[in-house]
Amino acid sequence: MNQGKYVFAQIMECVPFYDFNQCVKRYSGHHYIKSFTCWQQFLSMAFGQLAYRESLRDVVVCLRAQKTKLYHSGFSSLPAKTTLAVANEKRDWRIYRDFAQILIQKARKLYFNDATFNLDLDGTCYILDATTIEICFSIFKWAKYIETKAAIRIHTSMDLKGNIPAFFHITTVKTHEVYMLDVIDLEVGAYYVMDRGFLDYGRLFKVHTAGSFFVVRAKKNMRTKRLYSNRVDKTTGVRCDQVIRFSSTYGTERYPDKLRGIKYFDKETKRSYVYLTNDFNIEAKTVADLYKNRWQIEIFFKWIKQHLKIKTFWGYSANAVKTQICIAICAYLIVAIIKKQLNIDRNLYEILQILSVSLFDKTPLNTLLSGGKLQNLEEDNQESLFSLGF
Repeated sequence: MNQGKYVFAQIMECVPFYDFNQCVKRYSGHHYIKSFTCWQQFLSMAFGQLAYRESLRDVVVCLRAQKTKLYHSGFSSLPAKTTLAVANEKRDWRIYRDFAQILIQKARKLYFNDATFNLDLDGTCYILDATTIEICFSIFKWAKYIETKAAIRIHTSMDLKGNIPAFFHITTVKTHEVYMLDVIDLEVGAYYVMDRGFLDYGRLFKVHTAGSFFVVRAKKNMRTKRLYSNRVDKTTGVRCDQVIRFSSTYGTERYPDKLRGIKYFDKETKRSYVYLTNDFNIEAKTVADLYKNRWQIEIFFKWIKQHLKIKTFWGYSANAVKTQICIAICAYLIVAIIKKQLNIDRNLYEILQILSVSLFDKTPLNTLLSGGKLQNLEEDNQESLFSLGF
């Protein structure tokens, strides 16, 4: 990060430009484009995210106010609101989805050893879940799911080693979260931790036959038969550890193999839970601990909803909405990468706040972001979001 460059330009130096252009070429992003390139679109939308702007008009007005600094910040021209809106409506959103996946791989390598997750497992552990964002029915009718409501759903796979999302998929809310198992590439030896919404016999058997492991919470109406029981240490909270089969015709047809059922009593919640897994070697308590770590992805969802501009959308079409979400995730990942590369001892919330008022300063990033902790102006219950790898 060279002194003399604007902060926004220093941030964008972290972006692998060659990989970005490969994503553009993959989907012919510059077909019939004369001046306002996909990179200029990305810069404009990323500026809106980092500067906490509220609309496309807001983005353009703020950029126009700094027009003498735009060239040295990476902009080749001053974007117009209509030009930016048309680009969001027409250019393939998958360009930015694929680029986000590239940034995800880069961030995962940097944060691999940073998580509090310390269970002794041979494979990578992924948490699968989805979050719903409600939007205005009268404007976004393509996302209708009941008579008067519309919403979109972000399906996410998170790597517990680093708490960085490993994959995301955007759909309307009509697409059930279990379909995530149809679009992810299953890794041999990896663990997939899911809630009850993912309890689909056929898809779980697909995970099993792929050489992967699953941990999923059982449903109350699930019909099984016990083959035999393993010894358990009830002081750990484990009440029973059984090898079972599904006993219903539907279950045996779609999952014909045996699996493992573990009943666990949680002293904190005073509730009993039943988990299913196809791993017969790990400790029963480890299965319960794996499922407990599911809350990490809930923290991530809460964080991005609070601190990224993905609840108010700057375009009306499905393509524009997905473009905004993908570039918002890219902005989050770029900041996470900078935090690790510069070894910044601040949480991401503080970094984003500092950057939002400093994008056109010329202070070196490491100088700007280093120093003492800021006074916490958020509620106490929000502070925990950033002590867990965020």
